Amino acid sequence: MPISLVADRPAWRFRGGEGILAALVLAWVLAVSVWPLLRLFAEALGPGRDGMPLDLIPEVLSARATGRAFWNTLAASAGSVVISAGLEVALALLTGLFRLRGQVAMTFLILSPLLIPSQTMALAWIELTGASSPVLAPLGLAPPPGQTNSIYSGWGIALLMGIEHMPLVFIAVRAALIAIPADLVEAARIVGAGTGRIVARIVLPLVAPAALAGAVLAFAAAVGNFGVPALLGIPGRFPMLTTLIYQRLNGFGPSIAGQVAVLALILVVLAVAAMAVRALVLARLAVPMGQSAPMAPLSASRWQGLAAATVWALLAMIAILPMLALLGTALTPALGVALNAHTITLRNFADLAANPAIGRAMINSTLLSVLAAAGCALVALAFAFLATSARSRLVRVLDWLVDAPWVVPGTVVALAMILVFLRPLPLIGSLYGSFAILLVAYLARFLPLVLRPVLAVAEALDPALDEAARIVGAGPLRRLARIMAPQVLPALMAGSLLLVMTAINELTLSALLWSAGHETVGVMVFALQYEGNSTAAAAMAVLSLVLVLLPALALDRMAHRLPPGTLPWRSPVGGSAA
Repeated sequence: MPISLVADRPAWRFRGGEGILAALVLAWVLAVSVWPLLRLFAEALGPGRDGMPLDLIPEVLSARATGRAFWNTLAASAGSVVISAGLEVALALLTGLFRLRGQVAMTFLILSPLLIPSQTMALAWIELTGASSPVLAPLGLAPPPGQTNSIYSGWGIALLMGIEHMPLVFIAVRAALIAIPADLVEAARIVGAGTGRIVARIVLPLVAPAALAGAVLAFAAAVGNFGVPALLGIPGRFPMLTTLIYQRLNGFGPSIAGQVAVLALILVVLAVAAMAVRALVLARLAVPMGQSAPMAPLSASRWQGLAAATVWALLAMIAILPMLALLGTALTPALGVALNAHTITLRNFADLAANPAIGRAMINSTLLSVLAAAGCALVALAFAFLATSARSRLVRVLDWLVDAPWVVPGTVVALAMILVFLRPLPLIGSLYGSFAILLVAYLARFLPLVLRPVLAVAEALDPALDEAARIVGAGPLRRLARIMAPQVLPALMAGSLLLVMTAINELTLSALLWSAGHETVGVMVFALQYEGNSTAAAAMAVLSLVLVLLPALALDRMAHRLPPGTLPWRSPVGGSAA
């Protein structure tokens, strides 16, 4: 999202202390965002086994494993987009066009896949669809014992990635619904158009470009997904590019960094191509909506009950039942034991509490998340100050660069960190296998989560306050602390809490960067399930959900102090928020 600037200064011209602040921000962005990715690209363009320049790329691309993983990635990602688009267009229209009861709860559940880690969602569906399912087995709907769970397949991966990324389509479609002019719908009503015709002739054509753009974004996210393919694809022998990178590094170590760099480059090309298509869709197909008031919910009381029932039925299948199955497995003493009042137990949670690796993982994830949130908050505050005060072209360039580690798949970012910090560096040595490399990766990856809401608020501030402070001689740090910081503090806190919610269960970066003594929550969920301890993995996943819900509740409590739209589940679209 580029910054809107007017009257740009020359790229390197700053006033007084602003130059020092700009130099620090520039050094930060280059060190944690740009340099690792450039190092990755350089490694991918290196010589092959025979020493010929640029021979590594055709060598890796011609490998049978690469071709299989590439086509599996395309097929599963495309299938997930169909699921994402179908589910979320339906949910967005039902919740956006009608005034339904429980709107906030519905929206929160629709967006919950953004908060639930990939590995937790995959584990929940494994437990829901397995022979020992605490939900389906009592109803006689579970597959027979001994039968392979069909979720371990390409279609299972597509289904779960489709559910995980459907909020991306939902957010895009709902934003388009907000922008539909009320007078356009009112004019259709005046000429006698019913609800069905208004939806078919006005609403759907206007939201179609946004839905398509959201679907392309969901494809880009699916290409870089690791948690779902790792838990379903590795045991199901359905390799994808992200899991192939993980298995190669896990098996051979950094000695084959050049080969996996080529695989990572393929992911980057796919993600960048998808983002380019999205930009083209928005530029060519988006329809200007004008400045009219937003459309009010349609008056269709006879359909509201059916709409609400449909929404709750879909949410029960994709959000509620899998989590109930996960909780049921966590409370079961062993797989195959029916869950009832006599077998329910907390032993799995007690065993986790007695495991020192689990304790370390909880502490490490919490510390990583809090430190990353604090570091990104400081950078975001300085960046927002420069964007609104200095208004240099350099800041606009940096605005694009900070998004790079967020746009490209997390597996690519992790590999880039390995390539940069594997060899000893002056003064700091090698960071490979340390807590520090995890922290640097988190700082690079999650900065946009804090920066975007802070920039949105900063750009809306009255510049006269900062200019008046400058006239009376206040320096950059004083203006930053006394004028900018208090006004953007709610957005800064919201972005920081969002970062904590995202990072505390992170797996994609940690799977490649963790080491003994530096385990994380996401890694432990994956490891427990991978070694066959499903009940312990379920208990760990339940704890990981609690770690996400606590910051979410804290954000919801401060909703009245945040700018409109900061909490997507409290958007006023569709009317009732009760």
